[in-house]
Amino acid sequence: MAKKWKPALVHLSRALFAAAITAILAQFPFDYIESFTYDLRVRVTPPPTPSGHIETIVVDFATMKELGRAPSANDFRLVLEKLSHAGADTIISLINLSETVGSNDESRMLASTAIGIPRFMVALDDVPLEGEQDALKLPTPFEKVPAVSAPVPIDRNIFARDDVTRRMMLAYQGLPTMYPLIAARFRDDLKSKAISTNAAHETTGHESADGKSGYNSNDFRGVFDYLKSDQAFVKFAPTGTYQATSFLSILNGTIDTSRFKNKIVIIGRDIQTTSRDYVRTPFSRDIVAMTIVELAANSLETLIQNTAPKRAPDWINSVITGIISYFTVIVVLTATPTTGLLLLGSTLGMYFLISVLTLWLGGYWIGVAHPFIAIFICYYFFIPYRLIIENRRSWEYYQKNKLLTQVEELKTNFLSMMSHDLKTPIARIQGMADVVRGDSNPLSPRQKEAIDTLKRSSDELLEFVSGILSLGRIESKAIQLHMHSKDVNALVREVSAKLEYLARSKNIEVRTELEPLFSIRMDVDLIRQVLQNLIENAIKYSPEGSSILVTSEERDGHIVVQVADQGPGIPEDELPHIFMKFYRSRNAKGSSIKGSGLGLYLAKYFVELHKGRVSVDSTLGQGSTFTVELPTE
Repeated sequence: MAKKWKPALVHLSRALFAAAITAILAQFPFDYIESFTYDLRVRVTPPPTPSGHIETIVVDFATMKELGRAPSANDFRLVLEKLSHAGADTIISLINLSETVGSNDESRMLASTAIGIPRFMVALDDVPLEGEQDALKLPTPFEKVPAVSAPVPIDRNIFARDDVTRRMMLAYQGLPTMYPLIAARFRDDLKSKAISTNAAHETTGHESADGKSGYNSNDFRGVFDYLKSDQAFVKFAPTGTYQATSFLSILNGTIDTSRFKNKIVIIGRDIQTTSRDYVRTPFSRDIVAMTIVELAANSLETLIQNTAPKRAPDWINSVITGIISYFTVIVVLTATPTTGLLLLGSTLGMYFLISVLTLWLGGYWIGVAHPFIAIFICYYFFIPYRLIIENRRSWEYYQKNKLLTQVEELKTNFLSMMSHDLKTPIARIQGMADVVRGDSNPLSPRQKEAIDTLKRSSDELLEFVSGILSLGRIESKAIQLHMHSKDVNALVREVSAKLEYLARSKNIEVRTELEPLFSIRMDVDLIRQVLQNLIENAIKYSPEGSSILVTSEERDGHIVVQVADQGPGIPEDELPHIFMKFYRSRNAKGSSIKGSGLGLYLAKYFVELHKGRVSVDSTLGQGSTFTVELPTE
C-alpha cells in the first residue's frame, strides 16, 4: 500500500513546494524587473497607429534662434489667433502663459484672446486637493484663463523607481485631469461633435467629478486605483511619431494652418534647457527621450483609442507562477542536465513570447518577473538535491560494478581453470579410443559403434572447451598474435584432411579449388581455428550426399577463402546476428546438431585481429557461402 501511494505523495510534495514558492514570491512586487521586461515588450511590439486627431507645436531651437529670445506674450497671442481661425478644436498650452514676457497691455491682450477661444486651456503639472479647485487659478491677468490638471507621473520613489514615465493620471480624489475630459469628446472618431458649445465649456475641468463633468473611470480601459487616484498605463508610440510643427512657422505664417482644423493642438517646448520639459519612456531612458508635448499626445491618443495596457490580476500571475514552478521542479528532478536547461530555456523564451503577443494583440500585461524568478529559485534549490541523489546513485553503480567485475573475474578464472583441467582427461579419452580402434583384435560392430560415439563426443567436448578457453582469452584481452609466414592453401588442405572422417560419415565430399598463393604472415593457430570452424559448420549443416566447395584466390591485395555449402541456408532476418556471441540460428536449435554458438563469433574476432573481414551470403533453402579476406600485408 505504501508503494502504491508513494508516487502520489512525491507529486504532492512537489506541488506543495511550488505553491510555497509562489506564495513567498507574491509578497515581493519585483517592480523594477517587471517594468524592465514590460519596456522590452513595448519595444518589440508594433507601435500603435495615431488616430490623426492630435497635432503638436513646439518652441524649438529655430524659434529661439530667429527671435533671439523666448516667445513673448504678443507672439503667443498671434499664434493662438491663427490656430483659432484655422478651426482647431482644442488648444492645450503646456507653457504657463503667466511665464511669458511682455508688457501689462500685451499680457492682458493675450489673456483676452485665450479666454475668447472656446476650448483653450493651460495644462499644469499639478493636482489640486478636493475642495481646492482654485489652486490651479493663474495669476492676474490670466486668472480667468482655464487651467487644468495634467500631472506627469514618474517612477521615482514608487513602482520601478527608475525615473521612467509609464503612467498617466486620470483623476485625483475624484477630480478628473484634462486627459479623460478631452479624450471623451474624440472617442469613436469625433462622434461627439454634436455636443453644444456650452457643454464643451463644461469639459474644461473646473467642475467636480459628480457626474456633471462627464468623467467615469469605467469608460476607459485599464484604469487602476493608486493612492486615491485613477491611473492608467500609456500605450507609447516611439519618439517622433507625432511630428511637431515649429512655433516659428506658425508665427511667420510659413505653414498652412488648415492642418489644425478640428484637431487637438498641444503647444510646448523642445529646447533642452530643462529636464522638466522631457520624460524617460519605455523606448529610451535618455534624459531627453521624449518631450512633455509628445507625452501628452501619447496619453490622449491612448484614451481616445481606449488602448491602455491592462495588467492581469494578481491571481492569474500566481497561477502561472505556480504552474511554471511545478514544471521546473519536475524538470530539474527528472531530466538530464542538458535536457533540463534546454527545456527551461525554451520555457523562458516561450513564455516571454506569449507575454509579447498578449500585450500586442490583446493589450494585456501579464506578469513575467515572478515566473522567471520562480524558475531560477526552483532550479538552484533543487540542483544540490539532484546532485546528492546522482552522487549516491553513482556510488551505488560503482559498488555494483565493482562487485560484478569481481564476479566476472571469478567466473573467467573458474572457466579457464576448469577448461584446462578438462582438456587433459578429454585427451586421454581420445587417445584410448584411438588405441582401441587401432588394436589388432577385431571389434564387434556394437563395440566399434560405441568407440565411434565415444570419439565424436570427446571431439565435441574438446571443441566446446577450446571455444570457452578462446572466449576467456578474448574477454581478458590476453590474446597476442604470433605471426609467421604460412601458405593459406596448406592450412586449407590440413583442415580438410582433419575433417575428412566427419565428412565421410555423412557421405559429404569436400572439394577444394585453390589458386597458387604466396605465403602471408599470420597467427597460424588462430587462422587454422577459423578455417576449421567454417568447414566443420558446413559439414554439420549440409545434408548427406551433398558437397562442400572450398576456394582460395588473391584479389585486390587480399587472400580470399570461401566455404560454400548446400545446407538449409540462413533466414535473412538472422544474417546480422550470426556472428554474435552464443547466437544460434532457429534452424540449428530445432535440429540435433550440437554447438555452443561461439564458432562464428571466434572466427570473426580472429580474422579482424588480422585486419581482415569475414562475411556471409546465404539464400534460404540453397545454402550459404562464408568469405574470409586476409590482407597480404
